[in-house]
Amino acid sequence: MEDQQIIELYFSRDEAALTETAKKYGSFCLRIAMNVLTVKEDAEECVNDTYHTTWNQIPPTKPDSFKAFLGKIVRNCSISKYRALHAKKRFHGLEVLLSELNDCVPAAGDVEQEIEAKELSGYINEWLAGLAAEDRVLFVRRYWYGEEVRKLAKLCGCSAAQMSQRMLRLRRRLKKFLEEKGVVL
Repeated sequence: MEDQQIIELYFSRDEAALTETAKKYGSFCLRIAMNVLTVKEDAEECVNDTYHTTWNQIPPTKPDSFKAFLGKIVRNCSISKYRALHAKKRFHGLEVLLSELNDCVPAAGDVEQEIEAKELSGYINEWLAGLAAEDRVLFVRRYWYGEEVRKLAKLCGCSAAQMSQRMLRLRRRLKKFLEEKGVVL
């Protein structure tokens, strides 16, 4: 079923929308949640919460990209779940991703920094747009979807060490670009 048809089901408050969403995007959502959480039961809970949130947001929201809409919801839900679990010291999966970006992206702390974060987002998008397509895809898959370095290496036909070095070079390029834009790191 096409995305627009699924969205129309949400607008008509037809519960088939949930079934169709799960059928078309269930594995996509689960993959994102698993990349953040690594525990299947927690990831499945976030996917279910994603369906619930989607039901509550459509209508009135009518997303342009249904897949991106779901991806953002499941990612945010997974990060929230991670933070709740991390507070209980259960595991540290997301720390690796965030620590890799610490050197090239400043941490948010207060309201002023949230305003600056929007500007930072624009700069990052500008930087991403200037990358070769393969580098852009790898960077997004690693730092948005949280995919493991060894999985990305396998897709590119290189070793995990080579992929780690490639990611390091990309982060260094991002850091240099942001510094040139005047972003204080």
